[in-house]
Amino acid sequence: MQPRQERKKMIQDAMVRTNARRRLADKLFTAVTVACIAAAMIPLGSILVEVVKNGAGAITAEFLTQPQGSIIAGDGGIGPAIQGTLLVVALASLIGIPVGVLAGIYLSEYARDSRFARAVRFLNNVMTGLPSIVIGIVGYVVLVLTIGSFNITAGAVALSIIMIPIIVGVTEETLKLVPNSVREAGHSLGIPKWKVTIFITLMAAKSGVLTGIVLAIARIAGETAPLIMTILGTSLFFQGFSGPVDALPLRIWRLASLPYEHAHSFGWGAALVLILIVLSLSIVLRFVVLRRKRGRVNVVKL
Repeated sequence: MQPRQERKKMIQDAMVRTNARRRLADKLFTAVTVACIAAAMIPLGSILVEVVKNGAGAITAEFLTQPQGSIIAGDGGIGPAIQGTLLVVALASLIGIPVGVLAGIYLSEYARDSRFARAVRFLNNVMTGLPSIVIGIVGYVVLVLTIGSFNITAGAVALSIIMIPIIVGVTEETLKLVPNSVREAGHSLGIPKWKVTIFITLMAAKSGVLTGIVLAIARIAGETAPLIMTILGTSLFFQGFSGPVDALPLRIWRLASLPYEHAHSFGWGAALVLILIVLSLSIVLRFVVLRRKRGRVNVVKL
């Protein structure tokens, strides 16, 4: 009887030591993850604090709506730059979002592991890492020189080329996460494949696809090099698709290069406005996704 009790006590002691080690390992892992989150968030928070601290003072109604006046006197604002940014990003999105989403659908649902699909994925990865100045130069040679002037269309096409690889990659990977049972359920009802893909599979993955779209828009909203080569920039409001337009990244770059205190203040203000535009778009899209997830049922006639 005694040996049995001793063995039981030894086993209990071993379990206590094991549980203690596991709790210690869990606490260490939690501490490491928290430290990594802090390491990632501190630089971002520092940037945001710096931008708000230096740019909030420049935000006025005149600053947001008027064209640039005398930089030395601190007159005018960035109205044309805000208008130009919204226009060029909207045009680029009209080109890049449909192409990127449809290409991602094709790679995920139709081409899959074919040679053509592998070649497209390779080229897509190459395009994702392509320097934006190269895309700007191509846009200048192909579009600006052909049309004969700097114009918003060339800028939108250049930015859409940056958008497309991001959206393609995110769309394909998100669609792959949708269980095959979802597709099979649609096919078993006799629904055509293209309708299953658009109305069932894509709807199941819409949250991830929208996230990719937001990332792509945030990326192009801050691009400067392609816009220097395609839309040039101007201090006037939009004059037409055949002429140059302004944009916030261009305005920030020009203001930062001037040796005047008012110019630097305006530059910080323009940077804050750009961040707020991207943040607002992200919040709106997130709100739309969450609203649909909370029980809003869409009935689609298949």
